[in-house]
Amino acid sequence: MGKNENIVVGLDIGTTKICAIVGEVTPDGIDVIGIGTSPSKGLRKGVVINIASTVESIREAVDEAELMAGCEVSTVYTGISGGHIRGFNSHGIVAVKDEEIREMDVARVIDAAKAVAIPMDREVIHILPQEYLIDDQDGIKEPLGMHGVRLEAKVHIVTAAATSAQNIIKCANRTGLDVAAIVLQQLASAEAVLTEDEKDLGVCLVDIGGGTADLAIYSEGAIVHTSVLPLGGNHLTTDIALGIRTPQNEAEQIKREFGCALVEQVDAEEMIEVPSVGGRRPRALSRQILCEIIEARVEEIFQLVREEIRNTAYEDLLASGVVLTGGTSQLSGIAEIAEDVLGLPIRIGIPRDVGGLVDVVRSPVHATGVGLILHGAQSMNGKLVRAPENKFGRTKEKMRKWISEIF
Repeated sequence: MGKNENIVVGLDIGTTKICAIVGEVTPDGIDVIGIGTSPSKGLRKGVVINIASTVESIREAVDEAELMAGCEVSTVYTGISGGHIRGFNSHGIVAVKDEEIREMDVARVIDAAKAVAIPMDREVIHILPQEYLIDDQDGIKEPLGMHGVRLEAKVHIVTAAATSAQNIIKCANRTGLDVAAIVLQQLASAEAVLTEDEKDLGVCLVDIGGGTADLAIYSEGAIVHTSVLPLGGNHLTTDIALGIRTPQNEAEQIKREFGCALVEQVDAEEMIEVPSVGGRRPRALSRQILCEIIEARVEEIFQLVREEIRNTAYEDLLASGVVLTGGTSQLSGIAEIAEDVLGLPIRIGIPRDVGGLVDVVRSPVHATGVGLILHGAQSMNGKLVRAPENKFGRTKEKMRKWISEIF
């Protein structure tokens, strides 16, 4: 297997699964040429709790993706999530020296916007420009070449616990992979499933994974709010296991096969077979009882989403409604529950804007993975304002310089 400079790889390190997607950048866009998945054994609520298990799962997923793609993977774009993620908006102002805005001026105003007090134990993951203002003229997306004497920038800054980010990098490094960038998972998912019209009109993305529900709100084409709620599909599985007294792995299988978030969609006469604990004989159970357990937890998740949206200033600006994605969004009836609780139009987000193995990745489960390769391709083309390098990357770069100076 050889290396290819046009290859970009997304590594979605999730609570329930780890997925590696290999994309090839072509003149017409990005073609998915390989995908590998493995059960995630070392994470809880999006955070690494067992490095050895996580490394093993990453290696399995990457090996499978390499085999399918027929190429060697060396660099990946990986996602990050978890309750430690914090997002906030900031504002910076600088004077323009020559009355024409150059790249240096844009860099200075971004630096001014990020000059906020951040605790030592946190790391900046993204600095996302929302809009620029030139001499009080707002709504400017691309200020380069314009005339003015004062440049302002509004940005959204995303920070994460430095230890959590470094653990993800360490796990990837132990499998022989370099991490090109760490990307906020809902930002990657938005890249894959949202349209530009939705972002312009105002939309809320809710990526419901195994351990967390990740929110991202867009308004006027820019991201304005991000947050992570500590509830996801694994909580449904645990509720089922406790409610119908069955092992956790059996509860997961029952959820996938018979789960429904809306009791009224299920026939009252329908029965399912439930394995018992401790070698006891399986027993029959009404499917409606299973769905009542699921419906209660799904309602709770969307009530928390509703409260999160109401706590922002953008509740009335979501003309495009809410887009659901992530593995749990495949649950039957979940869109109807979301629409009833949130009072907004709902659709299920499926990855788009890629070619190749489209049928394989055409599922909400792969939204983050596809978004990571789209993000990576844009970074390669210089279309994105790159996030600051992580501390580990900066240290490696300094070491390279020292070695080159010595020899």
